[in-house]
Amino acid sequence: MPRPLLSAMHAVFTAVVVVAVGHLLLAADIGTPTEIALVTVEKEVPATRRPPRSERSAADRSRLAAELRGIYAGDTVGWPAPHVDEGVAWREIGRLPAVEHPADNPHSPPKELLGRMLFFDPRLSGSGQMACASCHDPDLGWADGRTTSFGHSRKHLARNAPTIRNAAFQTHLFWDGRAASLEEQAKAVLANPDEMRADPEQVVKMLEAEPEYRKLFSEAFGDERPSIDQAAAAIACFERTVVGGGSRFDAFMKGNSAALSDAAILGLDLFRREARCINCHNGPAFSDGDFHDLGLSNYGRPFEDLGRGKVTGDPADTGKFRTPTLRDVTATTPLMHNGLFELDVALTLYNSGMPTAVRKQGQEHDPAFPVKSPHLKPLGLNKQDLADLTAFLTSLEEPNRRIRPPALPGLESAHDAK
Repeated sequence: MPRPLLSAMHAVFTAVVVVAVGHLLLAADIGTPTEIALVTVEKEVPATRRPPRSERSAADRSRLAAELRGIYAGDTVGWPAPHVDEGVAWREIGRLPAVEHPADNPHSPPKELLGRMLFFDPRLSGSGQMACASCHDPDLGWADGRTTSFGHSRKHLARNAPTIRNAAFQTHLFWDGRAASLEEQAKAVLANPDEMRADPEQVVKMLEAEPEYRKLFSEAFGDERPSIDQAAAAIACFERTVVGGGSRFDAFMKGNSAALSDAAILGLDLFRREARCINCHNGPAFSDGDFHDLGLSNYGRPFEDLGRGKVTGDPADTGKFRTPTLRDVTATTPLMHNGLFELDVALTLYNSGMPTAVRKQGQEHDPAFPVKSPHLKPLGLNKQDLADLTAFLTSLEEPNRRIRPPALPGLESAHDAK
C-alpha cells in the first residue's frame, strides 16, 4: 500500500484510539504524531468510561495467585463461573481436541505430503513467485507479520493475513466467513486475481509435467491426472495438520501447575471473568467462530470494510468480522482485520469498551449503519490487570519450531544446491 494511504489509515484509527482511550499513544504504536487527524474525532465517541480499579499490593497479588492456582489446577467443573452475557453459548477454554477430517476429504499420508508440497510451491500462482506460504509463513506463526498482505504483483491487500494454525477448528474461513471449508478457502485464494491469480490450465499442466506430483496425486486420489479441486483438497488436508497444543497453557491444562506464572494465573482468571474475553474468545480454539462488530469498519469513510455484511447482504452484519483465535496471538501480530494494532493497544481499546460510531448527517435512518457488539463494555481494568492479561495471552504461544519447506518436484532447493 502506498505510504500516503497507509498513513491515512493510521490517522483514522489513531484518532479513534485517542478519543476512546483518552490519551496519546506513542508513535510506534500506530502512527507518528503528525499522522493524528482530529477530523475523525466527531465521528467516534467512547463508551462511558470507567476509572481503573485500585491496584493490589504485591502480597495481595501473591496470595490471590496462589488461591487461583489451586482452583484452576483442578477440574474445569470447579472453576469459577465465567462472566458471560445472557444468551451467549460459551464453551470452556482448554486443550484442543483431535482434528476431524471431513468425510469427503479424508486424511491420508500421501495427501498430506502432496498438500504440504503444494502449500509451499509458488508455481501454483500466476506469477510463479507466490505460494500459500508467502502469507502463511511457519516462521511467522503461519501468518506474515504484515499490516496487510501483499498479493499478485505486490498489490497491497485490504486485510491482515490470519494464522492458519488451528484453522481445522474453524467453521468459517476468511475474516468475513465467505468460505465454509478449508477446501473452499484454498480454491478462492488460488482463483482470486488480487491474490495468487492461478491459471487452472497452467497449474494442471505444471503438475502433470512432474512425475513425482503425478505419483502423489495417484496415491492421494486414485488418479494421477491432477485438478484444481484435488490440489485444493490436498492443501486443505495439510492445513488441518497444522495444529498447536504445545503452549504453556496446554502444559498447565495437562497437569503442570507450575507452567503458568502468577501473572498468567491472574490473567487467566481475568480473561474468564472481569475482562469478559470469554464472551467471544471461548472454547479450546479461543474463538466462538461467530461474527462481531468491534467498531472498526470505518463505515462511510475512507477504507470502509463492511466485513460479513458484504457477504450476506444483511444490514445487521455490517462491520462484523470473525472472532480470531487467541492461540499464538503474541506470535501473529499485528492484530485485527486491518492489522493496525499491537496487543497492548488492542487491550487498551477493549478496556475502554471500543469506539462507538455516531451517525452523521444523512445516516440517521441508514439500516446498514453498524452497531457495535453489546459484549463490548468499559472494564475499568488497571495497569496490573492489563499486564496480567498479556501474561496469560503470552502463555498461549506455541514453542518456536523451525519448519523446513519440502523439496519441490522440478525445483532445486537451497539445501540440494549445497
